[in-house]
Amino acid sequence: MTASDKFKAKAAMKAYDYVDKNPEKYIWKLIDELDGLDSEKALGKQIAGIKRVFQGENNNWKTLLNSIFTDIDPSVRRKLVETFVINASAIGMNTQKENKEKYGCNIPWAILMDPTSACNLRCTGCWAADYGRSLNMSFETLDDIIRQGKELGTYFYLYSGGEPLVRKKDIIRLCEAHPDCAFLAFTNGTLIDEDFANDMLRVGNFIPAISVEGFEEATDSRRGEGTFKAVMNAMRILREKKLPFGASCCYTSQNVDSISSEEYIDLLVQSGAKFAWFFHYMPVGNDSVPSLLPSPEQREKMYHTIRGYRQTKPIFTIDFQNDGEFVGGCIAGSRSYIHINANGDMEPCAFIHYSDSNIKEKTLLEAYQSPLFMSYRANQPFNDNHLMPCPMLENPEALRDIVRISGAKSTDMQSPENPDDLCEKCRPYAEAWKPVADRLWEESGHCSGCTCQNKI
Repeated sequence: MTASDKFKAKAAMKAYDYVDKNPEKYIWKLIDELDGLDSEKALGKQIAGIKRVFQGENNNWKTLLNSIFTDIDPSVRRKLVETFVINASAIGMNTQKENKEKYGCNIPWAILMDPTSACNLRCTGCWAADYGRSLNMSFETLDDIIRQGKELGTYFYLYSGGEPLVRKKDIIRLCEAHPDCAFLAFTNGTLIDEDFANDMLRVGNFIPAISVEGFEEATDSRRGEGTFKAVMNAMRILREKKLPFGASCCYTSQNVDSISSEEYIDLLVQSGAKFAWFFHYMPVGNDSVPSLLPSPEQREKMYHTIRGYRQTKPIFTIDFQNDGEFVGGCIAGSRSYIHINANGDMEPCAFIHYSDSNIKEKTLLEAYQSPLFMSYRANQPFNDNHLMPCPMLENPEALRDIVRISGAKSTDMQSPENPDDLCEKCRPYAEAWKPVADRLWEESGHCSGCTCQNKI
């Protein structure tokens, strides 16, 4: 971060301190500061959205924002504004844009890392299990990834696994070592206890996204008996200590009805979750279960339901597969994020287990400029209809060709998956979803087969 960026960030935090005392009165001062930080206009849409919320009448978004000031510890709230809103977004995204032009490659907004492949659960259909359970990245390697990332403008780091909280002591150490960054972990939640929550309060820059598959029967059937109660207990601890958290929800053919129900969303809100990240089941790995793929009718139901909740429920909902419309299609391949597995293999996406670079052998920048990541950059978006964003699930030939051209290898340590086999496994799903996606795309005001949209 340059001296100029640090000065601007300090000014923005002074504006935030006014907001913290009187949000309704001083929010515009903070918005103006963020606008000033956004020299490359990388946050134009987000800032416009915030303005619309505060210009409108009371609504679910205002209720959510107000709850941030009543439900979250003040020191944690301040730290997350500094790290996530100002450093990772306002300053970081502009630095990323400058470096994209300088180096001629994508620079991601976020880096997803697996500290370990170990897990205390074994969930049905979990892609992480395909790596094996004995891989780990050292603290020094994780620390170096973050240091390299910050030099290029990345200040947001996510953890998956395995179960990342198996390494919770190192995760807290990384929060301490990088107080200018925001951290999030996708976790099953069962290892969150009072001591760890106290550590979260102390560092202030870590948020868990807790995996929950619906109500008790659905969650326990996939994750093991007693998991749902353990998750609810973790949420209780976090809520009582005024710590922010969200939910990570994988929808399958078996749980769509429960996971999309109003009762489920209300449970998350009442439990204290501020966001819910919905993931579409992916048939990754030779031992994946294609029957868990949602049908086109089930996926369309999620499309309408999640968008409906955005207008009515005080929780920020994200649908990783159906929200491609809002981010210009696929965000992987370092366009917005990358995945580094516990072996150090740098993959385009958490669901794309092919790589031509390892963090032990290449720098982040060298990986971003590698054939695999440059092939992603050259081909994004993979479909002009952003309801079919993925090069694997909806455009399987694209992934097959990228792997072949780049020379990338499967990163599955136990049973490497041939890209031709993966392509054929996804083809029936892609063909079934296409007519539904085309109809929804046209109904939302886009023209079918349009090629006028800019490649972002």
